[in-house]
Amino acid sequence: MGSQTLDTRQLRAFAVLARTGSFTKAATELHLTQSAVSHAMKALEQEAGCRLLDRTGKKVTPTEAGELLLVHAERILAEMAHARAALEKLGKWGQSRLRIGASATACQHVLPPVLREFGQEFPKCRITIEPGDTPEMIELLRNGKIDLAVNLEPPSREPLEFRPLFNDEMRFIVAPSHPWAVNGRVPREDVAMQNYILYSRKSYTGAMIDDYFSEEEIVLRTAIEMGSISAIKEMVKLDIGVSILAPWTVADETTAGTLVSIPLGKRKLKRRWGVLHWQSRRLSIQEERFVKIAQNVGKQFAM
Repeated sequence: MGSQTLDTRQLRAFAVLARTGSFTKAATELHLTQSAVSHAMKALEQEAGCRLLDRTGKKVTPTEAGELLLVHAERILAEMAHARAALEKLGKWGQSRLRIGASATACQHVLPPVLREFGQEFPKCRITIEPGDTPEMIELLRNGKIDLAVNLEPPSREPLEFRPLFNDEMRFIVAPSHPWAVNGRVPREDVAMQNYILYSRKSYTGAMIDDYFSEEEIVLRTAIEMGSISAIKEMVKLDIGVSILAPWTVADETTAGTLVSIPLGKRKLKRRWGVLHWQSRRLSIQEERFVKIAQNVGKQFAM
C-alpha cells in the first residue's frame, strides 16, 4: 500500500458498493455516475496495492482483502459521522445537546440528581430523555438516536463500552401484613405458592429472576406482569401479591413502613448498573462529565 492516506470519498463509495453489490445502485445512492464510481474503485485498488472487488457480470462482491478493508472503512466512516454529529451538537449560539436513554426506574431515581448537577455546569446544554429497557437502548445507540444509556449491563456488550455506576440486589417486596413480613422469614416451600407481581419478564431483570429461581428449582407463579414499578408497588401495598425489586426503588416506602424488603435467600441476585455508549465513539466533554456525575450519584444506590 502506498504512503498516501486513503481518500475517504473513495472509502465511502467502496462501502456503499460492497453493501449494494451494484455499480448502478451505488452510483444512485452516492449521486454520482457509474463511471465516477468505477474510477474511484480503480484508484482505491491502485492505492491499496491489491484487488478489492470481484466482478461477476453486474454483481460486485468484496475479495478477502476487500472484506478486511471494509471493516476498517466502516469504522472510519462511523467515526467521521460521529465527529460531524459532535460538531452539530454545538449548534448555534454555542449551545450543545445530550441525548440520554434510561430505564424507567433510572429515569425516576437516578437521573434527577444527576441532571440537576449537570444542568448547573452546562446550563445551555439541551437534554432529551428516551425511556426504555436495555435492549431498546442498545438499538437506539446502534442507530445513533441517543448518545448515552443508563441501564443494566447487557450479557454481551460488544461493541459497547460499559461504565459501571453501582451494583444492587434484588429482594422480595411484600406488604407489612404479609406473613413473610410478620414472621421475618421466607419458608422455601412458600416461595412457589405466592402470586407474583413482576416487572416485564422480557426485560433483562425478568430474565435474571427466571434464571435465579430456575437454579433454585422453583417456578414462580406470575399473577400480574407490568411495565411500571410505581404500579407494582401500589398493588403490593394492597397485599395483592409479592414482587421482586431492588431496595433503592422502594426506599421511601420501606422507610415509611408501607412495604417490607426481604432477602431472596442465602444466594443473592445482584445486578450491575452503568452508562453505555458506542465503543468506537470518543465522548465529548459534556458526556464525560455526565458519566462522572452519574458515578458519584450512583454510590448512594450501591449495595
